[in-house]
Amino acid sequence: MTVDVEDYFQVSAFEKHIRRDQWNILPCRVESNTNRVMDLFDKHGVKATFFMLGWVAERYPQLVRRIVDHGHELASHGYSHVRVTQQLPNEFREDVVHTKKLLEDIGGVVVRGYRAASYSIGARNLWALDVLAETGHLYSSSIYPIKHDLYGMPEAPRFAFYPHPNKRLLEIPVTTVSMFDRKLPCGGGGYFRFFPYAVSRWAMKRVNQHDRQPCIFYFHPWEVDPEQPRQQGISAKTRFRHYINLHRMERRLEALLKDFRWGRMDHLFLDGALDTKSVAVWPVSSAAITHEG
Repeated sequence: MTVDVEDYFQVSAFEKHIRRDQWNILPCRVESNTNRVMDLFDKHGVKATFFMLGWVAERYPQLVRRIVDHGHELASHGYSHVRVTQQLPNEFREDVVHTKKLLEDIGGVVVRGYRAASYSIGARNLWALDVLAETGHLYSSSIYPIKHDLYGMPEAPRFAFYPHPNKRLLEIPVTTVSMFDRKLPCGGGGYFRFFPYAVSRWAMKRVNQHDRQPCIFYFHPWEVDPEQPRQQGISAKTRFRHYINLHRMERRLEALLKDFRWGRMDHLFLDGALDTKSVAVWPVSSAAITHEG
């Protein structure tokens, strides 16, 4: 179970409408919404991984400490939700180093995981995985193995893999289900709100039972907040994706937490809760790394 800790105005879909220099003057709802999520996890005895923006951590250090004190994993989502596709290698390195140290200083724990903004690591910037390994991260959850208009690397494996034979970094994709020779998303986000809950439950059970693999689920604190300020001037597609079924999200999460057993990413993949000896090495193209790096 994973949570991308960002506010409603920080999503990539709004970046052309809300400038970053406006963030400080907008009403923030991330603290109350994240606390609401943690209360829900406490109710069901769930420990999760929180991929947190450094921008949020800096302004709400008490939220970082509550995440750690409640037994959840603290992981990095970068500083200010800049997609990796918009950064040069040296800019990306500075961002991940700064955010990792910031989170560790506030939370008092080692940050081992990273998730790129909008799953923005793919075929054209695989050099970013090397940077993550070199800066002390042990796993990434940044490649989404689907075809999407904003992100995705459909040729990537569906389940956890090592991008390099040295196994310094583990990549853990968000879950997809295989149907009709296609990879279909079933690990959260707008898809979870769009399709009836029964569809998501069926797909995740299929992954558990047919593929014998754990599911990686993600959502954002703003998704449990149907009262958030509505943005004007956005496209019909963006409005649909962002706002659909927000009023149903918390109820669906309740069902999800009851129907499956959930844990932290680091406990499952790094600390021995799962047998990762059989995790495959899927070497990334050295040409792709050199081209961008």
